[in-house]
Amino acid sequence: MAEILAIKPAAVEGPIATSLDKGVLRLTLANPPANALSLGVMATLTAELDRARADRAVRVIVLSAAGKVFCAGHDLKEMTARRADADRGKAFFEETFAACAMLMQTIVRHPLPVIAEVDGLATAAGLQLVASCDLAIASHEATFCTPGVNIGLFCSTPMVALSRNVSRKQAMEMLLTGETIDAATAKEFGLVNRVVPREYLNQIVTKYAQTIASKSSLVVKTGKEAFYAQAEMGLADAYAYTGRVMVENMLARDAEEGIGAFFGKRKPEWTDE
Repeated sequence: MAEILAIKPAAVEGPIATSLDKGVLRLTLANPPANALSLGVMATLTAELDRARADRAVRVIVLSAAGKVFCAGHDLKEMTARRADADRGKAFFEETFAACAMLMQTIVRHPLPVIAEVDGLATAAGLQLVASCDLAIASHEATFCTPGVNIGLFCSTPMVALSRNVSRKQAMEMLLTGETIDAATAKEFGLVNRVVPREYLNQIVTKYAQTIASKSSLVVKTGKEAFYAQAEMGLADAYAYTGRVMVENMLARDAEEGIGAFFGKRKPEWTDE
């Protein structure tokens, strides 16, 4: 990963900016300063992720953010305003948390790898967004927290993604104290893969993304789906399931091509079949 490549900057339009370069789709939260996950932002981001499923030009997705905050979580101003509703906001709160759950599951169940590029603060549902991605690379300046307990709102939904990335003790430490951890601690906990200098963050994430984009998209899709499916199974069921996956994978044209290329000492030519 020593090589560093530059990429074209995304044009900022609406709450989500999009750009596509060499198979890498960059979705950028573009509603600073907080980049909050309002209902509209979550709907737009989910729609962009769904659109990428059908675009054969897209092979990897990067989630990034504009400004000094990666994502401050839910839009508390939007939610607080709905307390004036007849039901004190209950229906809107249910809609918001359902939309958030759908967004996070869309990332996990997406056939393409999703990489979080984190610079600045990722808090509450913003941390949940990072934890839901397949990979996360952060700058040295990135920070993370689940501070709901400080304002009387335990981070119960962010807890789902957090507890699937870090140990129970570490998750509970963050959830119960609400304290902010730095990028080095986030890496130690297992919340992010790597911590890099801010000035190289964009280039390094792009290099990772383009490395993955060079693989067979069929194989990557197969592997990602199997990874999350087996993680929810018991040991015997996981081996039985992944054994079936391996058989189907071996029968794929790309497996035949890849193994043939390995023995022939040449670069494989993927057909994604």
